[in-house]
Amino acid sequence: MRTFFAAVVTAALLGAAGSVPAVASGPAGPASCGRDLLFCESFDRQPLGGPATTEWGVDTRNGTLTVERARHGRVLHVHTVDNGRAFLRIDDLTVPGDRLFGRMRLRVDAFPTAPDWAHFTLVEATGTGSSEVVRPVGGQYAPTVPGVFWGVGADGGPTGDWTNWRESAPVTEDTWQCFEWKLDRAGNQVAVWIDGVANPELTASTTEHGGAGVPFVLPAVNTVKVGWQLYQAGTTPTTFDLWIDDVALSTRRLGC
Repeated sequence: MRTFFAAVVTAALLGAAGSVPAVASGPAGPASCGRDLLFCESFDRQPLGGPATTEWGVDTRNGTLTVERARHGRVLHVHTVDNGRAFLRIDDLTVPGDRLFGRMRLRVDAFPTAPDWAHFTLVEATGTGSSEVVRPVGGQYAPTVPGVFWGVGADGGPTGDWTNWRESAPVTEDTWQCFEWKLDRAGNQVAVWIDGVANPELTASTTEHGGAGVPFVLPAVNTVKVGWQLYQAGTTPTTFDLWIDDVALSTRRLGC
């Protein structure tokens, strides 16, 4: 099992990074990096810029990761162009038992309003025993409502490529929020909390999901990516900026 006592940071320079708005105010609440966590990154002990870590990797295309100052400390600035991606990547996880909980604090400058049905991912989990690429935190622009909504999704497995966005979970721009998620392999369920409150519709299970009418099966997770990816080109806006802090993984719920 990999335990991270001090977080380390990265920056991948594959494009021009957007500027942080006059300094990002940051989320409320202290970072909590205990020894019982599978992974923890608060960014506060990391140098500005980067990359400067061997503890986690970077997955980017038309995007960058940069550590920047915020009023409360330091945060990770994720910047992408059009349908680019920029992820912090946590590999070689060994998760005792069947439950993996995650948490991050998040602020998104703006979400896509074009093209129609543009969908995006902020957290992605993969592993063994199932080919599903599980996306507990993501969303989609729905022109029929219209609006942009959070939704659980997946790709790469028998259930296909889907994002089960819910009108009960509209996105909020330019505001710090706390996201938690649970991947319960024993019950084969995904659950999500926003600012400490569960949204019963932001779930997935063996038979209740947004994909093809076949069982949805969670993998035994060994890799988690946190950041941003948008899958359609020709976006409005043309670039995307978000700030992430206090990323943690555990076998128990961490809270906000």
